[in-house]
This record gives sequence, structure tokens and C-alpha cells, in this order.
Amino acid sequence: MKKFLFIFMLASGFAFSQMPNIAEVWMNKSQPYTGTIAGKELLKIKINISEQNRKNDQEYFLAGYSMVEKNFSKFEGKLKINQYRDGKKRSTVYGEYELAEEPKGKHSGIFTGKFIYTFMWNAKLQQVEKQFIEFIGNWKSYDGTLSYKTTWKNQ
Repeated sequence: MKKFLFIFMLASGFAFSQMPNIAEVWMNKSQPYTGTIAGKELLKIKINISEQNRKNDQEYFLAGYSMVEKNFSKFEGKLKINQYRDGKKRSTVYGEYELAEEPKGKHSGIFTGKFIYTFMWNAKLQQVEKQFIEFIGNWKSYDGTLSYKTTWKNQ
């Protein structure tokens, strides 16, 4: 019954523009996302603040920090849900993001790209399990001299 209610709320949110507030999902249980930038450098993204936009409930305002080697940068930005696909056991949310770092020199810029959020529903326990979130995109420095592919996901 809870799965039905959750899916109904999520599906009706798209049909009637009333998306349930899933801001907690993007904070990744207070753990950093990990990945790579330029295919080799370790990238960590930590989201500390996630708030649903009151005027557009399929959009979330995010704030946190990024870390590559010894470069630590605060960022702010948004994440927008574009599509939801419901499955009997596995459901998927698709969207895009843009995160702007504080401009602090050559190694600060903007992360842009798409994300996929997949989760499994445990009918016995009536809860979401096995959440997987992956962000795939690019990072471009503010001065335009550096541009790298990025990928990061939850642990």
C-alpha cells in the first residue's frame, strides 16, 4: 500500500504538477558523491542543502562543495526533474543539473549535465531500497580555458 501511495504521489505529481518533496534524496544520507573529472582525477561532491523550489516543484536548489585534489570550492545550483518512469520493482527519475562554484581562480567553474536516479521498492518492508544516483556531465572553468568530462555517483 505504501508503494502504491508513493508511486501515486510521484506519478500524480507529474500529471498535476505537484511533485512530492524528495529533497533528502539529493543529500545522499550526508555522504559525498564520488567520481572522476577528466577521467582520472578523484572528484568529491557533497550536497549540504537541498530545497524544493516552491514555484516549480520539479526543481531543487542545492548547495555544498566540490573537491578535486586540494582544490575545495563551495557551489550553489539547481537540479531539475524531467521524467519519471515507474516500474513494478525498479523506478527511475531523469533530469539535469547545473552547479556553479565560487569564482576563485582558474580552477573554479560550472558543473552541468544529466542525472539518473534509480531505486528499488521492497514490498515486504514497504520502503525504498537500493538507491542509485549517477551524474554525468561536464565541468567548464569560468575563463573558458579548461573543460572536462565528469561523472559522480552515490556510494
